[in-house]
Amino acid sequence: MMVTTRTPRKRRVLPWSAWMIASSLLVGCQFGVEEANNVPKANTTQTIPASNGEKSKVIPFVYTAKKELTLTFNGMGDDATMKKLLDELDKYQIKATFFLPGMRVAEEPEIAKEILKRGHEIENNTLNHLDDAQLSYEQIYKEIQLGNDVIKKQTGVTPSYVRTKSGDVTDNVRLAAAALGMKGVVSYSINPKDRDMKKDAKAIGEYVERFMTRGGIITMNTDINPEVIPAISYIAKAANDIGYKLVPLGELVKNGGERKPLEQIPGYDAAKINPDTKNATYHLIYQMETNEPKIALTFDDWGSDKTVTKILDILEEHDVVATFFLRAKGVEDNPNLARAMVEGGHDVANHSYSHPVVTTISPQQLQEDLVKAHRVITDAIQQQPVMLFRPPTGVVNDETARLISAVGYKNIAMYDVTMLDWDARHSADDIVNGIMTKTKNGSVILLHMLDNIHTVEALPVALEKLKQKGFKFVKMADMVPK
Repeated sequence: MMVTTRTPRKRRVLPWSAWMIASSLLVGCQFGVEEANNVPKANTTQTIPASNGEKSKVIPFVYTAKKELTLTFNGMGDDATMKKLLDELDKYQIKATFFLPGMRVAEEPEIAKEILKRGHEIENNTLNHLDDAQLSYEQIYKEIQLGNDVIKKQTGVTPSYVRTKSGDVTDNVRLAAAALGMKGVVSYSINPKDRDMKKDAKAIGEYVERFMTRGGIITMNTDINPEVIPAISYIAKAANDIGYKLVPLGELVKNGGERKPLEQIPGYDAAKINPDTKNATYHLIYQMETNEPKIALTFDDWGSDKTVTKILDILEEHDVVATFFLRAKGVEDNPNLARAMVEGGHDVANHSYSHPVVTTISPQQLQEDLVKAHRVITDAIQQQPVMLFRPPTGVVNDETARLISAVGYKNIAMYDVTMLDWDARHSADDIVNGIMTKTKNGSVILLHMLDNIHTVEALPVALEKLKQKGFKFVKMADMVPK
């Protein structure tokens, strides 16, 4: 097997004309030229406005339940590289957002103009693409301001967002961006680390696929690893397989929403630490006593966007509502997925934060875990979740049930139909057969939304068979005694 060695592309030395373009844009500065070495010399008279303490918002992802995310690029490669990249994006009908360093735009403005001509967005990657963590507020202000000015002069576009070289965000960057009226400092939620020259296109694409989320911001570089270009095909396929669309950052933000602070959401404090269990009462709900063919379909735990979105799509296709018991640690990492469940017409409820067996931890640990989960879920869906708690593994006793009730969760959601579908050794046929054998009027069916199990495969078959038997699906909250 032949092994090839790839090296990062070298940036060309910036010509004198580009330095002059960028330098002349500093408002209030007078530039002279030293005849001896033709280096521009700045006589800085500009007054940098002091920060008033307001900080620009940070955007690591966009809050949305829509099936959209954005592909962004940092830096600006040479003409040949950028043409290949733009052609690849055209091939897969992807519109992206390019964060360009001002000095590169000054050097080769035609590349920036071609990016816009192809229907992509341009934003500010600062003037010199420096490590902003090492710069003062005043230096960062000038870097952002000059980047904006160069891009505006050369392309006619005024950037709304700024991103640092590393994507990291400091207080000084936020302060400077706010002082300059920028809409936000953009970070990222998906970084395939393409700077690692050992990563080929397949590895980059598989990383993005694994962490692809609604509202996600993918970050890659145009001028380091040439494998970024062929990685586009893998990313496009991953998005298509899950049914997601890659849109420019501006469109993603426009279609997204603002999350209220937790304390402004009614019901955020419906769960509270309360060690007094003397008068605590609870209901263990295994099924609903009814002669009607009503059943509740429930899902536990958490999974990737790909798995959960397939479940949501199947439920929508079959016009079935469900109740999702969420492991809040997963929700914390991907709040948009929880919100998508709510917008799909389903209920979400509490399945703990860290998924402990509740009978094996201290009373304080149990209550703290439940309250933390309640607040994480509330913050994610921007409303109070259904006040049902399902204990991980279904294990609970009188003592822990009272502790759970004292927190505010008086109704403990159990189940009467389970096929242990969390175990990948159980096939789709096993799951379907178990559901059809055990389900009766008032049943609560327990399934899981974990990756790499057979539930997604079994679900549409089970739903069709249950409907054929006349069962109607209700949310589990409808089974709670009034």
